[in-house]
Amino acid sequence: PQRNEAYLGVMVDDLITQGTHEPYRMFTSRAEHRLILREDNADLRLTEIGHSLGLVNEVRWSQFNEKREAVARERQRLQDAWVRPGQMAESQEIALLGEPLGKEQRLTDLLRRPAVTHTALVDAGLGAQPPVEAVVAAQVEVQIKYQGYIERAQAEIDKAARQEHAVLPADFDFEGVHGLSAEVMQKFIAARPQTVGQAARIAGVTPAAISLLLVHLKKHRGRVADDVREVG
Repeated sequence: PQRNEAYLGVMVDDLITQGTHEPYRMFTSRAEHRLILREDNADLRLTEIGHSLGLVNEVRWSQFNEKREAVARERQRLQDAWVRPGQMAESQEIALLGEPLGKEQRLTDLLRRPAVTHTALVDAGLGAQPPVEAVVAAQVEVQIKYQGYIERAQAEIDKAARQEHAVLPADFDFEGVHGLSAEVMQKFIAARPQTVGQAARIAGVTPAAISLLLVHLKKHRGRVADDVREVG
C-alpha cells in the first residue's frame, strides 16, 4: 500500500502531462525526485493531506501522529546523546564500529556510518528506553543516514518550484538557446511552452536543457530591458 501511495501522484501527473507515448516513465525508477518520493515515507508525506480531504479516519490519524512524534523524539534523542571512549567495553566498540571508539561522538554520527544500524545501537546498549517500534527505528535510520542527499534533493525541488511559473515570451527564440540538442529544440518549437514548468514537463527534456533555457531567458530579459530604456 505504501508503494502505491508513494507513486500514484507521480503516475497521474505523468499520464496528464506526458501522455502514454513514453511507457518507460511508468516505472518508479524513472520518477523525478524519487529520493523524496520513497515508499518508506509515503505516510509521512500524504497522511496529513488525506486527513484534510476527509480520506483518513480519526483512528488512522491518531496512529499516524503517534508514529510521527515517535520519529521526531528518537531523532532528537540520537542528536542529543553522546558516547565517549570507555563508556562501552572495547569489544562492544569493535563489534559496533569495527574499531575502538577514538573520540566522543553523537549517536547520530555513529548511525551515519555505513555499517552501523539502529538495531546495532540497541544491541550495544545505546537504545531508547522504552524501546522504539521497528517502523519508527527504520524511518529514523533512513532519515539520518541519507540526510545530506535528502536535503540536496529537497533544495533542487525548491529551486524548480521557484522557476515553475517563469514566463517564456511568445517570441522566445528557442533556436538561439546554445547547447540544446536538436531533438530538444524541435520539441520546444513544436510545443511552444508558455512557462519553464511546461517546458520541463515535455517528454525527453532534461534538467540540463532547462538550465540552458533559463540562461537564455535571463539574456532575453536583459535585451528587452535595454530596448525599453532606449525607447524611453
